[in-house]
Amino acid sequence: MKRREFITMLGGALAWPSGARAQQAKRIARIGLFLPPPRNLEVDAFLAGLRDFGLVEGENIHVEYRDANGDDSRLPALAAELVALDIDVLVTATTPGILAAHRATTRIPTVLIVGPDLVSLGLADSMAHPGGNITGQTQFATELAAKRLEILVSLAPSMTSVGVLMQRGNPLNNDTMSAITTAAQALNVELRPIELSVPGNLESALSTVGSISMGGLLITEVNAFVTNSSLVAAIVDKCHVPSIAAPILASRGATPVGFGVDFTAMFRRSAVFVDKILKGAKPAAIPIEQPTKLKTIVNLKTAKALGVEIPPAVLLRADEVIE
Repeated sequence: MKRREFITMLGGALAWPSGARAQQAKRIARIGLFLPPPRNLEVDAFLAGLRDFGLVEGENIHVEYRDANGDDSRLPALAAELVALDIDVLVTATTPGILAAHRATTRIPTVLIVGPDLVSLGLADSMAHPGGNITGQTQFATELAAKRLEILVSLAPSMTSVGVLMQRGNPLNNDTMSAITTAAQALNVELRPIELSVPGNLESALSTVGSISMGGLLITEVNAFVTNSSLVAAIVDKCHVPSIAAPILASRGATPVGFGVDFTAMFRRSAVFVDKILKGAKPAAIPIEQPTKLKTIVNLKTAKALGVEIPPAVLLRADEVIE
């Protein structure tokens, strides 16, 4: 073999590994995920949803995770921290979460896992064409609250008054009360709003709730109550009346009945939006979705402790009965 041919062959051989490595090197997409509660099973569902699209943490994606540990006031700082990392997609949930994301960036694509009506909040032009940097899933919490009231009254048709537990300062309180009021008029029950500062003092919360006479208790769906399920359980025990909340609270034994969206399913579904964005789709053109499945949970153990009898009709509609 001639010297020139050998050198050429040797040079090509030496160059091959470097080229192969460059070809094999894949860009790691960075996803910023920040949530009000600590990491839980719902986050695992989100990661599982990503794997459905071949997006595997540690291989072709990196998830920067932050949690507010139940303190919504920390969310703006967490959102700003993730935006500063120049992530590819920002992912969050709940009203405080999406508002914090919006304040932090109008540039980075943002996905709402589950939360309020983005159109009514002015964060999207329409469900079909969001028009901005935010898309995702909305659960229309106000409409769900009205349906919860119907189910609550069916637990004890003779009830004439219902306490409505809300987080003080929540931007959806007025809309929620408006929707529930319409339903209450049809059901001929009086609503008694109860606003609590959460996080807050447990004794003060129990004193406030205990001073209000009611035949039933409706817990509005805000993250503050989902995160502080022990607080809700203490309030429900204090009132000792039929109560209803989000399904996750009933599954934790805080209330005898839960009705609403399947959070785990929505966390997994949110991976669809992330996958589309990482493939080049713009949030402005990705339609906002509503949940396709609502869930009813009956906790007979909690019902028995409260002396609440669950009617057969409610048991029949339950997706899950905890005994």
